[in-house]
Amino acid sequence: MTEQDLRVKFREELADIRQRIARLGAGVTELVPRATEILLDSDLEGAEYIILGDVEYDRKSLEIEELCFSEIALQAPVAADLRELVSAIKIIADIERSADLCVNICKAARRIYSHELDSHLRGIIHKCGDQAARLFKEATEAYLTSDGVRAAALNDMDAYLDDLHRQFIQVIFESHAAGNIDLQVAVQLAVVARFYERIGDHAVNVGMRTRYIVDGWLPEQPYPESDAVLAPDGSDAGQT
Repeated sequence: MTEQDLRVKFREELADIRQRIARLGAGVTELVPRATEILLDSDLEGAEYIILGDVEYDRKSLEIEELCFSEIALQAPVAADLRELVSAIKIIADIERSADLCVNICKAARRIYSHELDSHLRGIIHKCGDQAARLFKEATEAYLTSDGVRAAALNDMDAYLDDLHRQFIQVIFESHAAGNIDLQVAVQLAVVARFYERIGDHAVNVGMRTRYIVDGWLPEQPYPESDAVLAPDGSDAGQT
């Protein structure tokens, strides 16, 4: 096999890894709304199914990680190829942890089973689930298509989820004060709010890794001028 043939094979293997990771991410995108439905519907059977299925996510994550390490060991990649493989390993971890958070939402659903949630709580839970799923969908597609601009937008999308998280906590306090839920249910829901917020953080991490793959950008480095903060009049607020 010629050097060119080896290079083509390596590129195909990188593409396969990317596709596998994207499928794993797409699975989490579907898992978030499913976990939300389970929570809202007090679906014990669905919760059990998601909890038991986490083993498969762990297995697939480990399998793809091993492929990445094998490519690094056998191909000794440099520059962009090395960035992609190292980032892939980190992205896998973010996806796997997000799947774990969906499992945790299902476990919380079991803990508060038979407790009624008022319409305000149900509404904010639904919004958090929708936004977390939207974030993960965008992060996965940005990674799959190497779209650094799309990945950069995830920070702003996550800011909205952070705001929903704060609203969720406020609604929990109000519902408890009104006597609609007891303290233990309030505590469990506060933890669930944190789970959604963390899923968003993992999606942002995937976006940052995607930007690193695309152009070598690191979070501690200033990005192109498009990320600059502008004053109300449109001027650069950072200028003196």
